[in-house]
Amino acid sequence: MIVLKFGGTSVADARNIQKVGNIIIQRLKKNKKEKIAVVVSAMTGVTDELIKISRMAANHEVAYTDLFNKLRTRHQHAIRDLGLMKDKSVHDHVEELFSGLHDILHGVFLVGELSSRTLDFISGHGELLCAKMVASSFKNQKMRAGFMDARNFIKTDETFGSALVDFELTNKNLRSHFRTTKNEVEVLTGFVASTSRNETTTLGRGGSDYTAAIVGAALNVTEIQIWTDVDGVMTADPRKVRKAFSIPTMTYEEAMEMSHFGAKVIHPPTIQPALEKSIPLRIKNTFRPEAEGTLISTKSNGGPFLIKGVSSIDEISLLTLQGSGMVGVSGISARLFNALSLSKVNVILITQGSSEHAITFAVKPGDAAYAKKSIDSAFLLEIKNHLLEPIKVENELSIIAVIGENMRNTPGVSGRLFQALGKNGISIVATAQGSSELNISTVIHKVDLIKGLNALHQTFFLSDVKTLSVYLVGAGLIGNTLIKQIEKHKQFLKEARMLEISVAGIATSKKMFFHADGINLKRYREYFDNDGVKMTMQGFIERMKELNLPQSIFVDCTSSEDVASYYAKILDASISVVTPNKIGNAGSYAQYKQVREIERKRNVRFLYETNVGAGLPIISTLNDLLTSGDKIISIEAVLSGTLSYIFNNYKEGVKFSDVVIKAKELGYTEPDPRDDLKGTDVARKLLILARETGLALELKDIKVEQILPPNCLKAKTVADFMKELVASDAVFEERRKKAAAKNKHLRFIAKLEKGKATVSLLEVDTTHPFYHLSGSDNIVSFTTDRYHDRPLVVKGPGAGAEVTAAGVFAQIISIGNYFEGGN
Repeated sequence: MIVLKFGGTSVADARNIQKVGNIIIQRLKKNKKEKIAVVVSAMTGVTDELIKISRMAANHEVAYTDLFNKLRTRHQHAIRDLGLMKDKSVHDHVEELFSGLHDILHGVFLVGELSSRTLDFISGHGELLCAKMVASSFKNQKMRAGFMDARNFIKTDETFGSALVDFELTNKNLRSHFRTTKNEVEVLTGFVASTSRNETTTLGRGGSDYTAAIVGAALNVTEIQIWTDVDGVMTADPRKVRKAFSIPTMTYEEAMEMSHFGAKVIHPPTIQPALEKSIPLRIKNTFRPEAEGTLISTKSNGGPFLIKGVSSIDEISLLTLQGSGMVGVSGISARLFNALSLSKVNVILITQGSSEHAITFAVKPGDAAYAKKSIDSAFLLEIKNHLLEPIKVENELSIIAVIGENMRNTPGVSGRLFQALGKNGISIVATAQGSSELNISTVIHKVDLIKGLNALHQTFFLSDVKTLSVYLVGAGLIGNTLIKQIEKHKQFLKEARMLEISVAGIATSKKMFFHADGINLKRYREYFDNDGVKMTMQGFIERMKELNLPQSIFVDCTSSEDVASYYAKILDASISVVTPNKIGNAGSYAQYKQVREIERKRNVRFLYETNVGAGLPIISTLNDLLTSGDKIISIEAVLSGTLSYIFNNYKEGVKFSDVVIKAKELGYTEPDPRDDLKGTDVARKLLILARETGLALELKDIKVEQILPPNCLKAKTVADFMKELVASDAVFEERRKKAAAKNKHLRFIAKLEKGKATVSLLEVDTTHPFYHLSGSDNIVSFTTDRYHDRPLVVKGPGAGAEVTAAGVFAQIISIGNYFEGGN
């Protein structure tokens, strides 16, 4: 024999009830001699609606009758859709129940009182209505099916709302009935029972599951199946963790831990009767009956994962009793928990430090005020004498628990948990672990719950593939190139590097668009046109914080000072930053220091390799030298691709103005070439390198040679400037000839030496590493204690959308390594 229980979604309407019938028919075909007990819940939402109607009636709200009539109509329509209009027994049963309900509710309305006894009677009607319809539908599908009102069989005490079962009498009643029944299927009402005086009681939360377990244990069935709308017990709540999947097998203990910490598929009392008889419990999906579901039994196959699931309690309050008067004093804990017991407060989690200075425990938010009042009263004398502090209450908190028997005697589980939360900027308020090592529970701020669940789920279940959530501001030349590179290489990264990059938000200067599951990068322009909203940096940051995705990275591909001014705020929200925008690092030194302090404080990453030299490893090389203990003597560099091209191609027989015009035509210069020739951009890059060496310099501290004559600087338009530049060719030719006479070349060089930073046009001879520079390459020469006679040189393309975007891409990937446990 077997018991199958179907939840509210499984019997929500006529179509679903017929699906349930098909499942039973298939079961009977495979096991023709098997008897089946089917336990059903009320149709979805009916129990809640009955409770709501009851309370409205008690509050003299006349509108309760409207809801009552809608409920009646819903069941009448179900009868019609099931083809049961001619079935007098089901029609009379439903009408009789609604008639009785009408009278009871009218009485509640008149007296304005709703007792627990009356509420049990009313709220249990959903199952009484549904079970009769299901039994009649089964008969209509040619099954030998009977209807069982569980109130006639399951007997309880008079604790209305959550009655205690008299198992001896209940088991006797159930065994007697099933011993004599000729039906192949019996349909029972879940949730409801009755007292010895035949007064209706209910079995509390998860009552229909409990009914199934009670029946299964009484009849010693081979298996109890709980049919719902998911494919079994999931590794996490799929509404919060989109990549959650079903667990094939687990033990009773694991299931009870999962349910205690918020798993909605099962409820702890459900398991207890089955556990005592070692009856396997299987969770199945009504809408995917072919799925294997989850088998809960005394044995687990272990499985490939360290844990079985990540569960949570969404909202708790944390209370702390502390003070020097607790240290070494026996009986404090007994008094504390006795006070809570007297207040009927259930404790969810307890933790205490070895110093005995404090005891911290979690309760439901609604119980916090009662708990505080009770404890303050119990320890009034100690608080008055300052031996103990008044009870401290913290709200807006959640509990996350990782659960699984494989954790026993396995080192490193806690470390992985704390690292996953810490690297995502999630603070742990409290933690607890039982000696059984079956679960590790952490209390975190409620705002971080979904982020924490996803971070832990990825760490323990999807560690082979790490997902990075990227938010991109700036979809211009570099940003768009980056998008193309991510799209092109995403499959390779997933297969070869086990890394998935999900772009969750993109913004231009005018619009922004977000999608928590990742934007289809091939169609992002289309999404912008149809669903994009007005872009503001404040709005963009707020949306990132609302999504609160794990492994979040903000990428700034603009040259905007406004965007850069928000780096500190973004990092403070525990979101890493990758940027080629050098303005953030070349602003005030105070801002530069603030960003790094927040980076360290929040344990996130601020990466900006592409600030200097695009994709060249200049900043990382400098930092590696410093970290390894080397001392920087001097840095010389050509840091502008534009100026590199201009002076590499300014040779005998070529006018300086012609080289600048050609560079402008090739797109190397800014729209106004003076922006390059003034050297400000080079000064910013040198400032960044100087600050990396530890120098507290400002931009004004860098001496920049002005190579343009005054007439060029004063020109009002670009066209006027170009005319003045032609007129000034002789000035540049004189400098070129002077250098050529000494067999030297002109190079626009940034130099840092002895704490002084300069940018100037210098002559270099054949022994200098910059002499043979060509094209638009950048070059940096590091002279150090180790690289003294022969400087360390980094050379290559220092500009261009492809190499810059590639540099940004590489740093995004490096943050993926950081989340995997690297630095």
